[in-house]
Amino acid sequence: MDTTNEFRQFENLEDEQLPIAKHKLHNWTHFAGLYAAEHVAATEFVIGATFVALGATTKDILLGLLIGNILAVLSWTLITSPIAVDTRLSLYTYLNKIAGDSMTKLYNWANVIIFTVISAAMITVSSTAVRFAFNIPPQLNWYPTNFWFIIIVLIVGIVVVSIAIYGFKAVSEFSGICAPWLFVMFTCGAFVLLPALSLEVLGKPIPEGWGDFITLGDQSIWTGVNSDGEAGIGLTEVIGFAWAANTITHFGLIDMALLRFAKKKSYGLATSTGMMFGHYVAWIAAGIMGAGAAVIIGKSIVELDPGDVAYYALGWSGFVIVIVAGWTTAVANLYRAGLAAQAIFTKTSRKKTTLMVGLVTMMVACFPFVFSQILPLLTYAGLLVVPVGAIVFAEHQIFPRIGYTRYWLHYRQLTVSTPAIASWALGLAFGFGLNLLNVMSFFYLFLPTWVFTILVYTFLAGRYGAKDKYPEAVAKEKLHNLNIIKFQEQKAEKESKPVRDTSLFTKILRSTSLLALLITIVLACIVLFGSKDEVMYIANREIFYRYAFICTITYFATAYWALKRGKTKKI
Repeated sequence: MDTTNEFRQFENLEDEQLPIAKHKLHNWTHFAGLYAAEHVAATEFVIGATFVALGATTKDILLGLLIGNILAVLSWTLITSPIAVDTRLSLYTYLNKIAGDSMTKLYNWANVIIFTVISAAMITVSSTAVRFAFNIPPQLNWYPTNFWFIIIVLIVGIVVVSIAIYGFKAVSEFSGICAPWLFVMFTCGAFVLLPALSLEVLGKPIPEGWGDFITLGDQSIWTGVNSDGEAGIGLTEVIGFAWAANTITHFGLIDMALLRFAKKKSYGLATSTGMMFGHYVAWIAAGIMGAGAAVIIGKSIVELDPGDVAYYALGWSGFVIVIVAGWTTAVANLYRAGLAAQAIFTKTSRKKTTLMVGLVTMMVACFPFVFSQILPLLTYAGLLVVPVGAIVFAEHQIFPRIGYTRYWLHYRQLTVSTPAIASWALGLAFGFGLNLLNVMSFFYLFLPTWVFTILVYTFLAGRYGAKDKYPEAVAKEKLHNLNIIKFQEQKAEKESKPVRDTSLFTKILRSTSLLALLITIVLACIVLFGSKDEVMYIANREIFYRYAFICTITYFATAYWALKRGKTKKI
């Protein structure tokens, strides 16, 4: 068969509308860095305080977050990653194939709005740190009250949009630089402020053993009493919170956009860097930092913003961590928003749609109310997209196993899927109905909603044509996919290939960046383990503030320089 016309058709499509080419796939390290940086975000300061306000106990936090985050990792690995690697498509493109234009555009608009607001919230958080550094008044209203705050938001937003425009590789590279430093700084922040708590509660600079730590946590951080003075949430709620926090990306399948670049389905396990080190360690560390900062300032933890907490934990490096943590999450979500917008405006490139969405995001970020409502937004957004994830899961994983035809709508050349639209609507009614009736904990509503939608969609799709066979259309689809692979292989031969820079100077740069992180950890350990009394603790803390900031500058300068040198060679 002459493939010239077929290839010309592919050339007129954006790369995002085709399956990811084999030569553009990435190793697990890319995803480990990407998820690590995205899920160590400025919101961790807020969530750390939330657990305190909700009245969890120390044991419930330590065990509940562990179980909940393991369940989240398994959700990515067993639900999202297999579909992403099988199809090499983003959810937005895949959904168009099985649900038609009408539902896909409606769903993509919903995602553009959701991810725009999340990105805007992260930009706002980053801007509050800069605001704190320049003594700009706190923005307590729903609208901005200071001209310079708006300027800061726009500057921070420009950085986020610039990175997101360059696509997945730029996002992963940026995250790869930030992730190790974010890990180190969240851990060090807890080390630095734990003695302040211990001195306040136990009368000594460091807890002596596990029993002391539990006592310290129960009395000063996770007391088991909520902000209203009543008994707080238990183990089940903590597990549900951790599991449900990212339903929008795993059960909702949004992260097909990222995991379609994975070489293997098992790379879903790389999300553990974000869940176990990011959410688990960062949420616990944020609670310790918040409680420690509250002791030093003399306020309640729920009265502090991320800038306050980060400054007293890390000094000037604290401003950097809030900015960087906000950036990493904003960049990944803006990339997702750009993909969703590109799926709507198919004749416009992803870079242009990301730029357009980015400009709107920057304007929204000027309004501080966005950040204050981020937790309710994430919760409801998850319940909104879970039914769509269930529809895709049913089509891809269940239909072939029960004798139904996958892509039956595409084979029938229909543009509207009544089963998909009806299932999404019924799934939303079911999920929000359970919430209205208060049948069960809100954190677990995504589970029955997901199962309900799968059953409804499977039943309706069977009645509308999924039970039928389409041998000619299936054969044509296989040939089409084969031509895509040939086209991409032909295109790959013409592209230059980067070569890893192994020069001595680049090795020195990488070693210097790692040394800067090691010194930071050592300084934090000196604060935690080398402070015999309060006077020595304060002195060690000041030393940490000063030299940790120098190490921060050193790390980013050398890590970025090494990255740039590594990209200069191509063959």
